[in-house]
Amino acid sequence: MKKILIVEDEPDILNLLDLNLQQAGFKVYLASNGIEALEKIKKVQPALLVLDLMLPGIDGLEVCKKIKKDPETASIPVLMLTAKGEEVDRIVGFELGADDYVVKPFSIRELVLRIKAILRRQQEPLTNKVWTYDGLKLDKEKMQFWVDQKEVKLTSTEFKLLTELIIADGKVLSREQLLSRIWGYDFEGYARTVDTHIRRLRKKMGSHADVIETVRGMGYRLKLE
Repeated sequence: MKKILIVEDEPDILNLLDLNLQQAGFKVYLASNGIEALEKIKKVQPALLVLDLMLPGIDGLEVCKKIKKDPETASIPVLMLTAKGEEVDRIVGFELGADDYVVKPFSIRELVLRIKAILRRQQEPLTNKVWTYDGLKLDKEKMQFWVDQKEVKLTSTEFKLLTELIIADGKVLSREQLLSRIWGYDFEGYARTVDTHIRRLRKKMGSHADVIETVRGMGYRLKLE
């Protein structure tokens, strides 16, 4: 059973998520504030974190920032759950390393599907075991990535994004194609989600950032010479 940690300060929502995620086959752990969440993340090592942003004490954005900076917890996928639904709020969440972003009020069925999609991305096999190019190396079985022989931690979404570009082998993938392949559902109106993850991925690639090329009006590809 995959372990899910729900961090939510509204008891009704916490109980609703607890019940439905258990029915969906997950082992569920609960936290009602940011400090408790950080303690349980270390103790439980969940497969995924459902994280409310408006929390007492330490807010959800700060919780996300802390776990993404810690090598022991950086790879844990985060689904942010919040009443703040403006595009700028989503972009901030994705910049901090969130894998998905759900706005309240929400469909519990859709939330469960999104959780399953994130976990499925972590397990999907790719075509080649190891990919190398000009100081970059990706091992799909170990879920590891290196830049100039130094390991760099990627989120599960960043890892999947890079592998989709690798599989495309220099062909252009549109934002819509990447949304469909990586998120696995319609993310209408938020194509900038891809741009945000590309920006984060390029930053982690350092001097090799220009390997990911923006094709104006079309999408992205790997510039392999």
